[in-house]
Amino acid sequence: MVTKRFSLLFRLKKPVHYVKGNMPIYMRITVDSQRTELSINREFDPDRWNTKAGRASGTKEDARALNAYLTTLQVKVFEVHREMVANGDEISSERLKNKLTGKGDERPRMLLEIFAEHNKQMAKLISTGEYAKGTLTHFETTYRHVGAFLRWKHNVADIMIQKVDYAFISDLEYYLKCDICAHNTTMKYLGDLRKILLLCVKRNWLLKDPFIGYKMSRREVQKDFLVDEELEAIAKKQFKSERLDLVRNIFLFSCYTGLAYADVKKLKRSEIRIGIDKQKWIFIQRQKSETAAAVPLLPIALSILEKYTDHPKCENSDLALPILCNQKMNEYLKEIADVCGIEKTLTYHTARHTFATTVTLNNNVPIESVSKMLGHKSLKQTQHYAKILNRKIADDMSDLRQKMLKAV
Repeated sequence: MVTKRFSLLFRLKKPVHYVKGNMPIYMRITVDSQRTELSINREFDPDRWNTKAGRASGTKEDARALNAYLTTLQVKVFEVHREMVANGDEISSERLKNKLTGKGDERPRMLLEIFAEHNKQMAKLISTGEYAKGTLTHFETTYRHVGAFLRWKHNVADIMIQKVDYAFISDLEYYLKCDICAHNTTMKYLGDLRKILLLCVKRNWLLKDPFIGYKMSRREVQKDFLVDEELEAIAKKQFKSERLDLVRNIFLFSCYTGLAYADVKKLKRSEIRIGIDKQKWIFIQRQKSETAAAVPLLPIALSILEKYTDHPKCENSDLALPILCNQKMNEYLKEIADVCGIEKTLTYHTARHTFATTVTLNNNVPIESVSKMLGHKSLKQTQHYAKILNRKIADDMSDLRQKMLKAV
């Protein structure tokens, strides 16, 4: 914590309509140019007061008794200030005054306590659509990691928010990366923590963001996507298991629409409407980014929707597809990858990457259109897909090579 300038002065304060006689004595506390005053319930003759020293002048008994009292009071103030520094409390003239008058006996604000309250409020807002359940799950995981870190590093169950500094964050990053999380996941957890601390700053519980100056850069990760041959292998595979057939079909639906698992799960038949070209489109609000996305339905996606028109789960709930839970989908997709001879790690999110790369960008769909269909808030989010299309680069350069050969 940055050391603040602190000073104490006893002064006489002239009452309103003062004519003559003793004046009340006030104690002035100054912290970094911010002042506050409080009465010490004593009075003294202004003619016998040393303004510069902040003490009574002379050797009379009343002057010596008052000065002794003022010295005792000063010692008490400095002791309270020392304790606040030792405890890592935020120090201000008003806080010091409250401590001295008994108004400052509030419990210190604790990190995990604030974190838990934040998560509790978030949970209540899920039903209103303010937050997704997955967002709450992520914050709850961060809460558990921070709690485990406090026990590992500091041997405490909780810590005052004023003690969260650069060193604390650096140690937490080290802890998370030790056999717990990869770099980008660690950055996500630190981002959750920063949100909690920024709330504390906004509520004046912290003077500044402890993350100021802390680098939280993400590393670019090569994400798997399927090429045309792999898509075809999955599409043509005959499955004896109805379970694998269902998972394959819904996975392919996302490969040809770009919808994430959460968006397919909540996709309703009423969200499939006629678009500007008189063809069927999907019109949704993406759950993750809360942005609108409009996707024209390709023939394969349409045929998959038609397969499940009469499915009981869809008929009774207006849902477009009878999707399983994400965990089961990913579990069965690994099985499908093995059966189809695909060595890549197949997860449901692979479908979204496949749509962005193989299905659209690789077929010369403009990146602006792809970005809009994916529901990205900015083109920058989509551009990293364009970086990984080696086949597209090869085709483009091949065309250029042919043109140059013809020109020779």
